[in-house]
Amino acid sequence: MQEDSMMETGTLKQILLITDGCSNQGEDPIAMASLAREHGITVNVIGVVDRDTIDPKATREIEGIATAGGGVHQIVYKQSLSQTVQMVTRQAMTQTIQGVVNKELQQILGNQSTLEELPPDKRGEVMDVVDELGEKSDLALLVLVDTSASMTSKLPTVKESLIDLSISLNSRLGNNQFSIALFPGKRNQVENVLSWTTKLESLSAIFSKIKMAGITPTGPAIKEAIQYMQTYQSSRKNLLMHEDEFYDESNM
Repeated sequence: MQEDSMMETGTLKQILLITDGCSNQGEDPIAMASLAREHGITVNVIGVVDRDTIDPKATREIEGIATAGGGVHQIVYKQSLSQTVQMVTRQAMTQTIQGVVNKELQQILGNQSTLEELPPDKRGEVMDVVDELGEKSDLALLVLVDTSASMTSKLPTVKESLIDLSISLNSRLGNNQFSIALFPGKRNQVENVLSWTTKLESLSAIFSKIKMAGITPTGPAIKEAIQYMQTYQSSRKNLLMHEDEFYDESNM
């Protein structure tokens, strides 16, 4: 199979939800995750817990959100958060690309053909393409951070984990854009605190000003994230337009 026969994935759009508890206000987060998937956005969830405090209800919600959002979920102790954030993000990228590849295979080979059903040599060939697309595709990652009161002790670890993620992903060939939103925010259920950027080093200043609250509006947070994800396209277009203007002026 030739590489140029594979579908272009475009920008991989992901929401990374970092939380430690059950939602208790607003829309059903599982329904909102399903809506995100309809918009081509993968929802991944990391449940951050203290040792011996895993809540079965919270676990079911975390699994349900990720399943509805076509993403990856992981329950993790805060000491292992950094490695898990990187693993989940990359695993979700690969999973999304595999889904795109499977759709194209069905168009080429028939509805019964998937990546798993290919002969080993062909499957290996396709996986090489998946790996390359994972390195070259653009990534728009919106991180939703639960700032309810129970997350207070975990936020310093969350901050360091996201900075590590930025450093890790910047080794890719594709363009990375990150954005951060908190829920609940100071004035609203959801507050965007970092617009689209290629680096997350500015998180230190943001996290030092966070005020924790009692509610956990996970559903509204995902709903707002879907809407905010649309701004990635417009900001990207504006950036390209400015680049075109620069080149036009430099060539005069």
